[in-house]
Amino acid sequence: MKELFYGRVPIEHATALLRFSKKGITQELLHNLKYRGQKEISAFLGDWLGAELAQDSSYRGIEGVVAVPLHKKKLKIRGYNQVDGFAKALSEALEVPYFDTVLVKLGKTSSQVFKQRGKRFESEGVFTLQHPELIAHKHLLLVDDIVTTGATIEKCAQQLLNAPGVKLSLATMAIA
Repeated sequence: MKELFYGRVPIEHATALLRFSKKGITQELLHNLKYRGQKEISAFLGDWLGAELAQDSSYRGIEGVVAVPLHKKKLKIRGYNQVDGFAKALSEALEVPYFDTVLVKLGKTSSQVFKQRGKRFESEGVFTLQHPELIAHKHLLLVDDIVTTGATIEKCAQQLLNAPGVKLSLATMAIA
């Protein structure tokens, strides 16, 4: 996964728990999480990956976890951010804080699922950094549910890197 971001944003380490394929079990799992209200899947996957990362020396330097945020309208409709339980479980496993207020999604964009590769990068400026002092000079783990083109994570990473001295690693539930 780290190779996906080479030359786009500086990443220390990157990992994905599962491989996503259409009509596969990972797709079913993530659809149950995102569209069928089974939010406990998020924490389950976070506990699973968290146990592995806690044993991996590459991730011992992590000083905080940040999840890709949902726009407040989508959050209201869904009732939860599907990445929240994953992020909280990772922060607990790594014994670091979960910074859930530093990234905010400003613009409401349509789902990335049906967008062509090039269209995913057009959602410029939809994320913003708040409270950069909370994360300054920290090595953060940026987390999301699935990475395909990397457009969403790239936009979030660019914002987080505006805080002084921030280093980033990535973790996702799945990679397509």
